[in-house]
Amino acid sequence: MSLPHAILTALLERPSSGLELTRRFDKSIGYFWSATHQQIYRELGKLEAEGYIRALPSEQPARGQKKSYEVLPAGRAELARWTAAAQDPKPMRDTMLLRLRASAVVGTAGIEADLHRHLALHQRQLAEYEEIQERDFPPGKDTPQDRLRHLVLRAGIDLETFWTQWLTRALEEFGQLGDEPAAQAEAARE
Repeated sequence: MSLPHAILTALLERPSSGLELTRRFDKSIGYFWSATHQQIYRELGKLEAEGYIRALPSEQPARGQKKSYEVLPAGRAELARWTAAAQDPKPMRDTMLLRLRASAVVGTAGIEADLHRHLALHQRQLAEYEEIQERDFPPGKDTPQDRLRHLVLRAGIDLETFWTQWLTRALEEFGQLGDEPAAQAEAARE
C-alpha cells in the first residue's frame, strides 16, 4: 500500500499532472520506492476514485488535455494516518547475497565479475546522491521539511556507502579464496 502514499506525498509537495509526477518521481521518491509510469497512472485513477485526489479544472480543451491533480482533505488524512501507523522493518532480500551463499556450494564462476559490476553501480549511485546533497541541501537550508528530506537522502548515501565498502571487502576476500569453494566442499564429501 506504499505507492499510493508515495504519490500522495509527491502531490502534497506540488500538485502535478501524471507526466510531471512520473518525471518528479524518477528524480526523487523513485530512488527509494520504485514504480513504473503505468503503475503511477493506475494509482492516480484509484486515488481519484477513492476521493483522495481530484483533477484540477483546466483551461485547455478536453482532447489531449493533461490533468493536474491535487490532494483532497481525505487524502491528507489518509497519508497522516499511514505515516503515524506502526510498521515493522522488512527482512532484507538481496539476490547478490543469496548468490554468494550458493557459490559456496556450486562454485564462484562468473560471480566475481558481477561483484565488480555491482560495485561500479553503487559507486555511481553514491556519487549521484552526493551531487544531490550538494545541490539541494547547502549549509543553512534547515527548515524542518528540508531536514526530513535530507534525512531520507542521507539514508541513501549511508546505504550506498555501506554497499561500496562491503563489495570492496568481498572482492578482497575473493582475491584470497584460492581453490574454488565448491571443489573444497566436494572433496570434503568424498
